Amino acid sequence: MNTRILTQFLTLAQTLHFGHASVACNVSLSTLSRNIRQLEEELGVTLFERDNRSVVLSAKGLRFETYARETMSNWKRMCQDLADTGDPLQGELSLYCSVTASHSILYDLLNRFRPRFPGIDIKLHTGDPEHAIARVLEGHEDICIAAHPSRISRSLAFKPVLMSPLLFIAPVAQGDDDIPVNPPGSPDEWSSVPMILAEGGILRSRVDAWFKSLRVVPKVYAQVSGNEAIASMVSLGLGVGVVPKIVLDNSPMAQRIRILDVRPELAAYDVGLFTLNKSLHSPLVKAFWSLP
Repeated sequence: MNTRILTQFLTLAQTLHFGHASVACNVSLSTLSRNIRQLEEELGVTLFERDNRSVVLSAKGLRFETYARETMSNWKRMCQDLADTGDPLQGELSLYCSVTASHSILYDLLNRFRPRFPGIDIKLHTGDPEHAIARVLEGHEDICIAAHPSRISRSLAFKPVLMSPLLFIAPVAQGDDDIPVNPPGSPDEWSSVPMILAEGGILRSRVDAWFKSLRVVPKVYAQVSGNEAIASMVSLGLGVGVVPKIVLDNSPMAQRIRILDVRPELAAYDVGLFTLNKSLHSPLVKAFWSLP
């Protein structure tokens, strides 16, 4: 098994740039091109459609990417199992979470994890929490921190960490007559409030369902990727938003934001760790998962 070439393929599939992938893999551009071409010849298919301007995965390339990720994941677990001699654990653990979660939840977890397992290196990626679970399912990460959706894949394991209420927030400075000082008392009043909402994910689904229960079509001023950006836009006086309390607690804009006492409340976020059930057999994942 040539795991080196599979790693190069997966890096190129993620970056879609031969130059960036060659640097990440610490090989020359010509070596990477030759190895990808050799892989395509062995498979008898074109994995990447490329021209002078772009590189994209072909349909067959997308199928092979799934196989390659699963193969590398299995190979990594097997190596860990074979190397499990009772010595201190060593290796790399890949984590994904939002910036807010890295400041709060992950900070506390790593403070407990590092003294117990100094030989395990953490590879952290941060981004929109909407993508967290998908990145674990697709094999990009070992573990992610995310809110529990209404339903999850049977292939996933979940470990709860905390509950975070969902809050309606407004700017402290009142610069727009349509932005209420107090929560609107009727559906008609809500229909005129400029809303700053998440582009998608669990938060958007719950907000949409809340407005639907009032039979109100919200006046959407902006749709934002990332809860931190919602808090920032609200602090500027651009509208009313909805964010998890954990985001507001860790936001540098918190002093410029006030909480609206809205009823009925939205269901709170059940935030925790996600990993694949099969990944719990990995000593590295198991070590992180076992943290009290």
